[in-house]
Amino acid sequence: MTAEVLKYTLEQVEALELAPGTEHHNLEGWVPALANEDDLREALGKALDYRGDVTLTLKSGERIDAYIFNCKTGPTLTESFLQYFTPNAPEKRKVSYAEIARVEFSGKDRAAGKHWEDWVKAYNEKKAAGEKNIALVPDRLD
Repeated sequence: MTAEVLKYTLEQVEALELAPGTEHHNLEGWVPALANEDDLREALGKALDYRGDVTLTLKSGERIDAYIFNCKTGPTLTESFLQYFTPNAPEKRKVSYAEIARVEFSGKDRAAGKHWEDWVKAYNEKKAAGEKNIALVPDRLD
C-alpha cells in the first residue's frame, strides 16, 4: 500500500486559513437569571466556552472563582458535573450542577476582541512584506 501525498495550491491553503470561525459574544460581567433548569444548563454551557474565569455561588453560600474546562451532562442536574481549576488549588475539581445557585462571568475574557480573521490579515500583510519565519504568537495575559 502506497501513501498518497496531498498537495495544495497556495489558493487552497489560504481558503482554509480564512474558513469561518465560531462567533463569540462578550459575556464578561454577565450574570444570567437562573429561573429554571434549562437556564442553568444554558449558562453553564456558555461558561464552558468562556475564555475567562467565572464565579460560581453554590446553594451552600460558598463562592468559587473558577476556570471551567470540562463538563459531563446527565439526565438530571445531580448527574451533571463541571470540572474546573481555581487560582488557589493546582488540582482539578468538580461540582454538580445541582449545587449551583448563581453563575457570574466575572473574569476578563482573554479572547475578547481578538478574531482569527484579524490574525490572518496581519499574517498576510507580513508575508506580502517579505517577512520570514512568521508565527502565531499569543498575546500576553497580564
